[in-house]
Amino acid sequence: MTKDEGTGIFRRGEPGYAEARREATWNARDCGRHPDVIVQARSEADVVFAVRMARDAGQRIGVRSGGHSWNANHIRDGGMLIDVSRLADVEIDPAGMIARAGPGCGGVDLALELAKRKLFFPAGHCKGVKIGGYLLQGGYGWHSRELGPACQSVIGIDYVDADGALRHASETENADMYWAARGAGPGFFGVVTRFHLRLHRRPAVIGFTATAYPASRLEEVVRWAHGVGPAVPNSIELMLILSRHIPAVKGPGILVFAPVFAESYRAAREAVSVLKGRPRGARLHVPFIPFRQAWMYEMVMNHYPTDHCYAVDNMWTHAGADALLPGIEQVVETLPAAPSHMLWMNWSPPPSRPDMAYSMEDNTYIALYGVWKDEPRGADRWARDNMAAMQHLASGIQLADENLANRPMPFMKPGNMAKLDALRAAYDPAGRFHAYMGRA
Repeated sequence: MTKDEGTGIFRRGEPGYAEARREATWNARDCGRHPDVIVQARSEADVVFAVRMARDAGQRIGVRSGGHSWNANHIRDGGMLIDVSRLADVEIDPAGMIARAGPGCGGVDLALELAKRKLFFPAGHCKGVKIGGYLLQGGYGWHSRELGPACQSVIGIDYVDADGALRHASETENADMYWAARGAGPGFFGVVTRFHLRLHRRPAVIGFTATAYPASRLEEVVRWAHGVGPAVPNSIELMLILSRHIPAVKGPGILVFAPVFAESYRAAREAVSVLKGRPRGARLHVPFIPFRQAWMYEMVMNHYPTDHCYAVDNMWTHAGADALLPGIEQVVETLPAAPSHMLWMNWSPPPSRPDMAYSMEDNTYIALYGVWKDEPRGADRWARDNMAAMQHLASGIQLADENLANRPMPFMKPGNMAKLDALRAAYDPAGRFHAYMGRA
């Protein structure tokens, strides 16, 4: 099989390479690593061609869909980078409640296309995220507390294996690869060319409630959030955003933001009633209002501007407020200038999930996003240093915001990690595909 016309193949030192490499990561921070060759695939045939070319040349492979890996896990020194961002086609079967989408499909594009048909998928919160890496690592998106991580709604994949063969995986076909594809993230040993997705009915009402506090109310807000978290219904995503620029506060503060997904206005109002005991002293309170999902993307992106540099780290924890507050207070004391921020999210997972590689989650998720445009002014170290100081309280990390190259941490349960390593040895014995940075 040969490559399609127009396929881009860029070798280091040749025209077009620098632009292809720059395009391959959403983070404006240069990771400093350089593949020998970058292949911009436009079809499944291109992916087959690229994998076989790498195999014959003895090259290792990294894969990019949207390039939203903060640490650019997909970009390595030497070898080949296969860019599948142009595989962005989407087919929707409303009757069968199934979608088929290429890895380069934008989550926001999928969400808004489904909305026209009153359908829903738990796509990512940020505009720049493509579904490829998002689904492979788990996928924490809109309404995921109710529907589960997005990978839970993946019912099959088309992929190119380490030998360059195009295959399909599901519960009944190549089941090992299907198991791995739901949670392996950048350690997946294949190139997904299409995802088969189970769709859901779109909630009749989507909206949010928000409350803004000055930073002086930090302890009260954190204690309240931890106390109310277990009682928050799955229709609500309760999160705290700590930043030096909360508009209603006109300075450092905390935004309590709670998107709501409900079947009626009455159900939405009943769901948010659990939040009525929030602390006093708010500078702004927005009661529940319906809101277009497209607008919610715009609100989120205020914290994740394009063309900026990012240094990110995170943790899962079941520690309580007493244990976490000293670390959170230090996070706030050392907060770089906005849009750098801290995210605290109530997760409270169910007792069990379907059997899949994805297996690491806990009651609370905390992520730090150091963001800068020109000079880092400490933002490049802030996330790592503060997460390291709180490491004793962590049960693990989430691959979406991983910092494995600088701070290795578990991101799967030990049994799942052992199984994944065994499958990698069986299905990619030559180590054709890169695994995780910070690990062999």
